[in-house]
Amino acid sequence: ACPTGALTEKDNTQQVIDAINDPEKVVVVQTAPAVRAALGEEFGMPIGTNVEGKMVAALRRLGFDKVYDTDFGADLTIMEEATELLHRLQSEEIPIPQFTSCCPAWVKFAETYFPEYLPNISTTRSCIAMEAAMIKTYFAEKMNLDPSKIVSVSVAPCTAKKFEIRRPEQNKSAEYWKNEELRDTDYCLTTREFAQWLRDEGVDFKEVEESA
Repeated sequence: ACPTGALTEKDNTQQVIDAINDPEKVVVVQTAPAVRAALGEEFGMPIGTNVEGKMVAALRRLGFDKVYDTDFGADLTIMEEATELLHRLQSEEIPIPQFTSCCPAWVKFAETYFPEYLPNISTTRSCIAMEAAMIKTYFAEKMNLDPSKIVSVSVAPCTAKKFEIRRPEQNKSAEYWKNEELRDTDYCLTTREFAQWLRDEGVDFKEVEESA
């Protein structure tokens, strides 16, 4: 909302394109749940249209090697947060209520203005963060891939997710592989940037055949 435009999101689309064009890289993308309900609006569809199938097909057309859904990470988060809540309720030392940790904007807001509530925030990582760590650990092992060759991309509705992936603690894959250069998520694109990329490539989104 800055009237002079001093604050603008940093677009990493070109870096993602460069990674896709690098034959040495395996480029994996995960899409946040809100993207499928917002992307269609960029192409003149009614607000809230579920375009999941077209979205997946469009990502494959852009050249991503693997397309995954952040819902998997959300399932992990639900299980972890529920377990933590039960632990809190059984403990007299850990404060309740428990607040979600999934929104990096809210977490940063609390860190800056309400640090007294930090003990109430779940220690669980966000859905995107958790799935990204799985991609560079579990997925890498199952697919027999060098994690340093994996480029992990997330498509999310909020610019705060760009901030989140640069936080120093978002490096669990680096700890797992003992490789300080690894980041769990390498790049984050917003829904708007994804839509612009499709337009730049001349993809007629409405005509894209759906894919699972």
